[in-house]
Amino acid sequence: MLLSTLVTYLLGCAFLLSPVSEGCGPGRGYGKRRSTRKLVPIAYKQFSPNVAEKTLGASGRYEGKITRNSERFKELTPNYNPDIIFKDEENTGADRMMTQRCKDKLNSLAISVMNLWPGVRLRVTEGWDEDGHHSEESLHYEGRAVDITTSDRDRNKYAMLARLAVEAGFDWVYYESKAHIHCSVKSDHSVAAKSGGCFPGEALVTLESGGTKSISDLRPGERVLALAGSDGAAGLVYSEVLAFLDRDPSTWKLFYTLHTRAGPRLSLTAAHLLFVSEGNCSEGAEPSQGTLKTVYASHASPGQCVLVSQGHGAAFLSQITRVAVREGRGAFAPLTQQGTLVVDHVAASCYAVVDQHSLAHWAFWPLRLLHGWTGAAGGHGDGIHWYSRILHWLGRKVLDSGRFHPLGVAQGAR
Repeated sequence: MLLSTLVTYLLGCAFLLSPVSEGCGPGRGYGKRRSTRKLVPIAYKQFSPNVAEKTLGASGRYEGKITRNSERFKELTPNYNPDIIFKDEENTGADRMMTQRCKDKLNSLAISVMNLWPGVRLRVTEGWDEDGHHSEESLHYEGRAVDITTSDRDRNKYAMLARLAVEAGFDWVYYESKAHIHCSVKSDHSVAAKSGGCFPGEALVTLESGGTKSISDLRPGERVLALAGSDGAAGLVYSEVLAFLDRDPSTWKLFYTLHTRAGPRLSLTAAHLLFVSEGNCSEGAEPSQGTLKTVYASHASPGQCVLVSQGHGAAFLSQITRVAVREGRGAFAPLTQQGTLVVDHVAASCYAVVDQHSLAHWAFWPLRLLHGWTGAAGGHGDGIHWYSRILHWLGRKVLDSGRFHPLGVAQGAR
């Protein structure tokens, strides 16, 4: 009985640690290519969808004010996207604080604004409110709402800005006044979205032969450069690609791009895990045991170090100098025997959604065991790996969302 329970838990973990349901990008808008249809501006005082903001069909009910001293403050994350201007009239950084879902939608909207109006950026005039300036039960108090304009404050653009916000995936958009657009999102606890972890199709891996190959052309059975151990101190090895947990050459996703002082840049989706130093670090130093931890790509920040490959047998630490957000085509999630791989000369985990690489690697033990027995693990074609699909039901039964990326697990998902 104990063994049966353990296996069920293990298999459930494996499902939720892989890119499932929505693939690699959380929520509406991330997994869809930009529509080619003509966009219709939102009329003044119109809101979309045409229901009240705090209903299930829009952003959902108010869940209570978040303060800096409350337990829920950890639900908020700062947005340092350089493509967005934050008014921050309080000079406290409060306008930058928001839920992960709100952050992801805002970052997506920032790209749309720059694409439609070159030289113009998205501007946030109001974000999280900790001072009580909004109406009772405003979603600004939860970091789930933003008031926005364009950087040039051209009010003739605001009707189209509202439409772009709808297309970016905000759950409720309101052309509230001539001076701004109001946008809000569902809470991260209730949003029906899943997020996995992937790399863009043009990302490069290093082969055992010494050459490089785009991740879109990689095939199971090939051996690629990877970390020998998750602490970075064990050096680099070549590890066999067992399968693709997700493979979608045509989809468009939003990727976080980490720029390093040494030069390499790594792009990956928000919930993907990568190895970073515990704090600020020495540029060019070799990693020692316990130096690195895993964080979600959306939580990596300038000043931390990532592990950069040097040739084929050594690696060193290099500081993250900037984190940018961009769109990319293709979403690929290879699984290696080591559970790690080096992509664009930066070491990353193969896993996503859960906050601990070692737990994720343990959960995928059955798939590695199957490969050892049969020499195959599936995952050769496009789409979600069969292992993830089979484990969907089990995963929802046995695991809670406490250890997962805010957009990686949804209660009552889909």
